[in-house]
Amino acid sequence: MFSINYATMADMQNVCPGENLSESEFELKVRDKRCYILRYDGEYAGVMVFNLIFDFIPFLTMFYLNPPYQRQGFGTRAMLHWEDEMRLLGYKIIMVSTQVNEDGQHFYRKMGYKDMGAIVLDIPPYEQPLEMFMGKAL
Repeated sequence: MFSINYATMADMQNVCPGENLSESEFELKVRDKRCYILRYDGEYAGVMVFNLIFDFIPFLTMFYLNPPYQRQGFGTRAMLHWEDEMRLLGYKIIMVSTQVNEDGQHFYRKMGYKDMGAIVLDIPPYEQPLEMFMGKAL
């Protein structure tokens, strides 16, 4: 069974390795309920983390599903859950981002997101392909 729950501090080992999310920042995500842990039959399947951009737009900063759980509808279910929660909290727009060389842009477009711009991160050690921003009205 697929489940989506708010992260607890015990989940830090699943969220932070290899990411730019410090323990203190993760504590804030747990406190503010801005991190979800995705599980299938009790096993860790993925994570979703968001912030508020411009202090009023929910912005999904991390969305990851482990490969065995990809392309089975879990990503769609997780996104719909997040969108519903943001709608219930009164937000009118949400945003995501993905690198142009990742398949995420196609997934988000299928979910109704529209291109909103991009930035170039070319300052060491943060260089990466173009980061594109997408948004959706709720």
